[in-house]
Amino acid sequence: MPIENERKFVLETDRELEVALAQLPGISQSVLRQAYLDVTGLRVRSIHSDGATRFVFTYKRTVAGRVVEIETDIAADDFERLWSVGHQMLRKIRYSWDHGRYHWDIDFFKTGDERTYFALAEVEMPEEETEPPPLPSCLVEWSLGLVPLGDPRFASKRLADQAHAERLLSDIRFKGRVD
Repeated sequence: MPIENERKFVLETDRELEVALAQLPGISQSVLRQAYLDVTGLRVRSIHSDGATRFVFTYKRTVAGRVVEIETDIAADDFERLWSVGHQMLRKIRYSWDHGRYHWDIDFFKTGDERTYFALAEVEMPEEETEPPPLPSCLVEWSLGLVPLGDPRFASKRLADQAHAERLLSDIRFKGRVD
């Protein structure tokens, strides 16, 4: 069963970080468009990277305290049909790399005019691990804190709501921590 075991870190939305990540060797960049469907746990996503676009249908469900995530490629026409009935849509730029046995994704949630309104690092860990590794050195100075495990405020579905994400970020900056 494909178990998702990830932890998230809130990052400052400084453009310098995105520019720095784009220049580091071994890091891939992709542009994601994502929409959630009427049934809980269902979404569609387009992933544009290296001149090609993949279209993905995903089902996520928490079972016995673990998140099961099943993804399958779909045709562009099917993506467009499902996109047309989607809600909570978002666009983000993702930087990804593997670091030892961990996989890192850094997501920059974008407005229509390309401004970043939220930035989030996610580390995918082996299923048996419970503690996240330290942040890679290239992220440390932009870290605002570790997200509490399973906190729904930081799900992409919620962060698709720009007003929610900006309030959340403002609160974190004001308090000086994620809680």
